[in-house]
Amino acid sequence: MPAKNTDCELTPYLNVKGAAEAIEFYCTVFGATENFRLQDPADGRVGHAELQFGDTRMMISDEYPDFGALSPSAFGGTPVKLHLSVSDVDRTFARAISKGAVEIRSVKDEFYGSRSGVLIDPYGHIWHVATKVEELGEEEMQRRWSESTT
Repeated sequence: MPAKNTDCELTPYLNVKGAAEAIEFYCTVFGATENFRLQDPADGRVGHAELQFGDTRMMISDEYPDFGALSPSAFGGTPVKLHLSVSDVDRTFARAISKGAVEIRSVKDEFYGSRSGVLIDPYGHIWHVATKVEELGEEEMQRRWSESTT
């Protein structure tokens, strides 16, 4: 495995319709914590906020079409998926559905050693939610995948 690159950091930045509600959803459903929020003095929209998911920071704002900050609904959806590792995928997934998320793929044990499912949150973003159930090497994952398609 290559050495960890400490010269860069990737931080997702989501634009949503209804950022304040989305922040509440991500904190309640996924266990994020809100680090801070800047509100637009002109109209109260969330101009910028930062959430913490474990060691990962995520930025979020309301839509600002004049600035090119558009939500997935402006494009008819999103091809981007966010992967979230949690301690109990079944509980987290059920909580998300109860708060308005829509199931894309139900939670199940996967060949790569995780129990996972896919959902779309009420703001148009797709989440692959998973709990690691066993540690597997690349060769074993490939073997299992190959066997599952024959």
